[in-house]
Amino acid sequence: MRVILVHGFTQSADSWQPVVDSLPRDFDTIAIEVPEGLDFLSTASGIGARGGPGTYVGYSMGGRLCLALALERPELVEELVLVSASPGIADDRARAARRSADEQLALDVERDGVYAFLERWLDQPLFASLPREVARVDERRRTNTVDRITHQLRALGQGVQPSLWDRLPQLTMPVTLVTGAYDRKYTELANRMAAAIGDGARLVVLPHAGHALPLEQPAALAAVLRDR
Repeated sequence: MRVILVHGFTQSADSWQPVVDSLPRDFDTIAIEVPEGLDFLSTASGIGARGGPGTYVGYSMGGRLCLALALERPELVEELVLVSASPGIADDRARAARRSADEQLALDVERDGVYAFLERWLDQPLFASLPREVARVDERRRTNTVDRITHQLRALGQGVQPSLWDRLPQLTMPVTLVTGAYDRKYTELANRMAAAIGDGARLVVLPHAGHALPLEQPAALAAVLRDR
């Protein structure tokens, strides 16, 4: 079974290692670095070109990219697993506000540097259940460059991504939506996504977990991938 893993914002392919370590050895697993320098849809296409046919598993930003790939190139995505992910922002004004907020974050990174930005980013309530020592295990996160982070904010954020809410019923492959019980916002989004997708979707809510499931609950997430 081929499984393609796509990381979230500020992370790297190595962020999936705790999950990979918990998967059966007969899984053909590849963790992909999100391409740099491309727009949102071109990035999704690049992930598909690198990954080939298989089960795509995307966390947060990576989930949004995998969802776009599943809609644009469904022949590549045999199954789709979205972890703490959304289809983007449907409301035009809210999307514009997010775009403005992400631009301000990009300016902050350019002014203050990567380390200071990451300290503030990980202090968000969204990551309250992620132990700081676990976040720091992902040391590749701290090797990010200013260009890499600002590109992800400006080209891959929810403010510039086209909303995919209206296209969810087009998904024909099995879709598994995974969230953490503490992450109420994304659990509610996943419930709405499952309703829009229809019978091909199932929702799995992991107890005692928040947003960053690949780092918080790697064994439990691996079990979802193994047993789906």
